[in-house]
Amino acid sequence: MTQPVHFETYTPEEPSRPRDPRFRAMAVSGGLAVVLCAAAVLLPSPYVIESPGPTFNTIGEVNGQPLIHVEGRESFPPQGELDLTTVYVSGGPNGQVNVLDTFRAWVDPDENVRPEQLVYPEGTTPSDVQEQNAVAMTSSQESAIAAALSHEDIAYTEELSVAGLAAGSASEGALQEGDVLRAIDGEEIENIETLRSALRDAGGAPATLSILRDGVEEEVSVTPRQSEEGNYQLGILLASTFDFPFDVTIQLDNVGGPSAGMMFALGIIDTLTEGDLTGGRHFAGTGTIDSTGAVGRIGGIAQKLVAARAAGADFFLAPEGNCDDVVGHIPDGLTVVKVATLDEAFDAVETLGAGGDRAGLPSC
Repeated sequence: MTQPVHFETYTPEEPSRPRDPRFRAMAVSGGLAVVLCAAAVLLPSPYVIESPGPTFNTIGEVNGQPLIHVEGRESFPPQGELDLTTVYVSGGPNGQVNVLDTFRAWVDPDENVRPEQLVYPEGTTPSDVQEQNAVAMTSSQESAIAAALSHEDIAYTEELSVAGLAAGSASEGALQEGDVLRAIDGEEIENIETLRSALRDAGGAPATLSILRDGVEEEVSVTPRQSEEGNYQLGILLASTFDFPFDVTIQLDNVGGPSAGMMFALGIIDTLTEGDLTGGRHFAGTGTIDSTGAVGRIGGIAQKLVAARAAGADFFLAPEGNCDDVVGHIPDGLTVVKVATLDEAFDAVETLGAGGDRAGLPSC
């Protein structure tokens, strides 16, 4: 029987040589690069990234159902596109972004990077964000319904109540959360514009407010304070409770915040009236709205402009208060129309939908 043969290997030592100092420098540099790359991928960044989000046609369907549904009054399903626009927000309470993502967003002209503390107060949790967005969306939808009905001269009732007091409020000691505002200086408060007009006309004089507190009517006096913008304010946060003559349901999941209000209102008007407001043209837009039809500024408009054009929109309705943010960020092929009220937004869509001249409409 043949016995197995075991070999032992031997490698003779080479004469030792001085090590090239460049080798050590390269090794250190390479190790540092690996560490930095790992940090870029793994380390969280104290920023949030805003990027273009999806658009939704307010006079179209979502998951096979009309986004806006009217019950209790005749409606006219319109054709065309009145898109609300959204922004993706990455980072913050919903999961921090890493350094690499932040650098990538910084060099992407379609994205915006902002310090987290400017977007979310310290201690904000994911459930806080979800709740705030849901409340803002619900309030936006109710205000949009009210504004649309006002535009169509359809009567409804609105009740204003105190939702909270600002720090150092002029109303401290006089008003409290839950108070229902009935009248100011003897004039019935029908909506927020009644309150604003009365304060403006009084020029800072003490206001007598008739309120309902715990079911008991009372009168209190508040001396408003002038804001930096020159408006006279009571220093209170207001909540509106509406009573509409028929039901309007807006079905849209996973979208929060107040900035779709104006587009909701336009969609409701188009649904309540015969014909197609858009004339088959593709509109998009953004803007908060209150029950009087005032359109307010929003955040992330540069990303919304990109989202609108990517979805095929030809025209974009932008709040007047956002004009400084619009300039320099308008994608090729998109026409921006500046609006301050729902009436202006409606007139712009009606004009352009009928083939009118865009040159006569205000822009940023």
